Formats: sequence, C-alpha cells, structure tokens
Amino acid sequence: MVIALFVAAGLVLGEGGVGLVHLDPQSNFVSIVATIALVVILFRDGVEIESEMLREAWHVPLRKLVLAMPITCVLVACIAKLVTDLDWTQAFLLGALLSPTDPVLSNSVVTNPRVPRMVRHSLNLESGLNDGLALPAVLAFAYSLDPSKSDFVWWHFVLRDVTLGFAVGIAAGYVAARLVPRWEVLYGLVVAFATYGVAHLVHGNGLIAVFVGAITLGILQPALVTTVERQAEKLVAVAKFGVFFVFGLVLTPHGLFGDGAAAIAIVGFTLLVARPVAVLLALIGTRTDFFTRLFMGWFGPKGVATMTFSLLVLGEGIADGRRILNIAALTVLASILAHGLTDVPGSNALARHAERVAA
Repeated sequence: MVIALFVAAGLVLGEGGVGLVHLDPQSNFVSIVATIALVVILFRDGVEIESEMLREAWHVPLRKLVLAMPITCVLVACIAKLVTDLDWTQAFLLGALLSPTDPVLSNSVVTNPRVPRMVRHSLNLESGLNDGLALPAVLAFAYSLDPSKSDFVWWHFVLRDVTLGFAVGIAAGYVAARLVPRWEVLYGLVVAFATYGVAHLVHGNGLIAVFVGAITLGILQPALVTTVERQAEKLVAVAKFGVFFVFGLVLTPHGLFGDGAAAIAIVGFTLLVARPVAVLLALIGTRTDFFTRLFMGWFGPKGVATMTFSLLVLGEGIADGRRILNIAALTVLASILAHGLTDVPGSNALARHAERVAA
C-alpha cells in the first residue's frame, strides 16, 4: 500500500490536484524515469532467478508467456470493442498494454519465502520477460495506427526485436561474467544499462536484453546473487516509488474517468476475468492444482510496464492515444489497490494450502 501513497501524492501535487508540479506526460523525463526503474528492477529480478528452477520448472511460466498473454490481450480487446467506440486496432493496442504483469507489484509475492518456490519462480520469470515481450506487440499496433509509418511490417519488427533482445542479453551476461573481477551492485547496474543501450543500437528489445542478461550473469556468477540481495533493496525501492510518484503527477481524475462506466467495465473485466481465465486455460494439463492456478491468475498486477508503454503510445500522437492511456492508467490504479490489499493474505492462504497438500 506504500506504492498507493506515492501515486496519491503525485495526484495531489500534480495537475489533478493543487497543480504545484507541472509535468507533461509526453516529456522525455517521464519515459526516462519509467525506463530507468524498469531496467533496475528487471536486472535485480533476473539475477535472483534460480538456475535449478529455470532448468526444472520452465514449462509453467512459458505457458503463461506464450498462451496466457495473447489470450489476455484478445479478451481485453473484445471487451474494449464491445463497450467503447474504439476500432479493432485500438482495442488490440489496449489489450497489448494490459497483458503484461508488473515486476514491481509482484515483488512482495516473489520474495515471500512462504510462497512455494515454483509459484515464486513462475511469477518472477513471467513478470520479467512479459514486459519485454509485450513491447513489440504494443509498438506494432501503435505503428499500424500511425499514417507516417505506412511501410511498417509488424512481423519483421517483432521477430527482429525479440530475437536480438535475447541474443544481446545472453552475450552481455556472458561477457560481463568473464570480464568483471569482483561484483558490486554498481557494476551490475552499469552492465544492465550498457546492455539496454547496445540492444537499442542494434534495434533489439532492451528490456528483454536486460532481463536475459541478468539471468545469464546470475547463473555464471552465483556470488552476485547474494550481493544483489544484500545491496539492491533500497535502490529498487527508490526506483519503484519514484516512478509511481511521477505516474501520479501526470494523471487527472477527469481524464481517468473520461470513458465513465465503460472504463470501469474494462478495468473490472481485465483484473477479474481476462487474466484469471487466460491463466486457467494456459495451465490446463500442468501439474498445478486449481487453487495454485487461481492464485497465479489473480496475481497478475498491472504497473510500470503498462504505464511506460502507454506513454510511448501517447508520444506517437495516434488518434485516441490519450484516451487509451487513461483507461490503462485507471486499470493500473485499481491494480495497485487490489493487489496491494491482497498480496499478503493471498500469499498466506497459498502457503497454508501448500502445507495441507504436502502433509
């Protein structure tokens, strides 16, 4: 709930409140703050992924990435088309914005030792990779709506973006593990931002590159995991609180509820139906029981990635970009409150369930 306080502080101080701080949502400062926060958080989460779990428990997060994400996107697009006058491309753009889960809001669950390892591993890997995997789809739909990009070929862009992101990440993690003699968090962050920069230079996905590079680094340099766990907590806290404060600054109550009941319907459907149904369908046939699937289906919070990508869309200047941003922002606000209130009791309930099953 601390995150909600920072968002509320931004709302009060920004244009939606007393107007003490003026910040243009389309300014470079907003997107830079959000990107920095994502890079820091994805690096920390990637380093801490357990190599043993990566080898033995990859199928559950993979199913959520390749099945649950697209299903979520389609379901959200359908409800958006049903209750608003957005066209299909705009509706799918909104679906792509709301399909990734958030590594910031997931942190309280993936670091809770009472939550079963498989669930923590699955949510961590999913929230780390789906941010980067959602970006190509978001940009593909956004570019399709931009008349100035009539020569845009979406499948070519997606293939290049994701493939180069993975390749740069693996290469950067391997080189860093071999060249850096001793590890401190500062060195790790230099590697993270350098990886992000190199990926962009070759037109790859920088977020995927950072997360994959951090996983590679953590596997090749196990001592780094302990260092990151010990030193990075405060840095990550500053990053996530800062980005949600800025997020609050650029919102206004009038804009958030501009679509009225339709926006509320999209928010409720996204959090209560689209994500849970997508995960339940994606995990059919896996060795996970219904309660565990339900927990992972519910705990798909929306946050930094959704807002960062929404701001990128706003910067494209496409029709209804501000409207799409506001619907996405309202979903993020609802997610902050709903998942912030249920993360601890939900984790405790899952822990008790796991103990009963193991007994």
